[in-house]
Amino acid sequence: MTRRTRTIGLVNPAVADFGPTSIAMHFTIAARASRYSVDAAQTADAAPATVRATVEGLLRQRVDAVVLILTDAAALEAVQALDLTVPLVAVAASARRSPHVVSIDQYRGARAAVRHLAELGHERVLHLAGPAQASDATERERGWRDELAERRLEAVEPLRGDWSARSGYEVGERLDVAAGDAVFVANDQMAIGLMSALRHRGLEVPRDVSLVGFDDIPEAAYLYPPLTTVRQDFAALGTMMMQKVLVALEEGGEPTVDTPMPAQAHRARVRRAPRESLSARSRAKPGRRRLAGRPRSAAPPAGLEPATYGLEGRCSIH
Repeated sequence: MTRRTRTIGLVNPAVADFGPTSIAMHFTIAARASRYSVDAAQTADAAPATVRATVEGLLRQRVDAVVLILTDAAALEAVQALDLTVPLVAVAASARRSPHVVSIDQYRGARAAVRHLAELGHERVLHLAGPAQASDATERERGWRDELAERRLEAVEPLRGDWSARSGYEVGERLDVAAGDAVFVANDQMAIGLMSALRHRGLEVPRDVSLVGFDDIPEAAYLYPPLTTVRQDFAALGTMMMQKVLVALEEGGEPTVDTPMPAQAHRARVRRAPRESLSARSRAKPGRRRLAGRPRSAAPPAGLEPATYGLEGRCSIH
């Protein structure tokens, strides 16, 4: 039996995005609390071949286990094709469940965001999506589409950004949005850029357009107005990742297919848009109509009365 090194190989993307960076940090904290060191290797891109080569490099250093933080779920299949002799745990959003994958429920978090906007009275909820190859973006877009379909609201084909505030601003310059509309944005950084672009176009959030982001970055609460967002519990995710590794290394057990974690509710103080703002779209652009058979939602009270809403981003281990 090979002697253990008490070292875990961590493969994460070389990006400054809040999500992957936070996951890596909290996993490292959890590993050190269990008296394991972490050998981190960053990948220059998310291509499956790149991730696979990085994992092979860590295996040559005799790590006890490999943990992947993936932005492209296809990379997991490339790594699983290796003849691995150590446990493998991956963080990846996917509709397909696997005993080796830990994830936060991006799909239901997105549905909660769209539900919140629809319950405010918005009948046109646009989406600023993330990169097409990113699994998180795919699951959030799927949740947006399914929630709109259930409410019989039209899904306008989304524009895409690259997760950055700059891309959110650039999309905001050409986005077909009007007073009374709402936008679900795939992450908070793009939402910040979009908010700035809308302001330059004479549209204020939340007076004219409602906006919901995703991630709950620390800066979200200090914007003006504060950004309503879906919170992801990255600390809990890091702990669950390490728990999977420990079960495999120290108990010799097989990983479970599904171990759900409690839902995390994030409540944000938001201001309701005035009644006239929500109805402005139908008066200004009569060509935009709700789908046949859709009951008209009750408009929120006029004025800027503060209200509290819960947005769920359930953390689960698949």
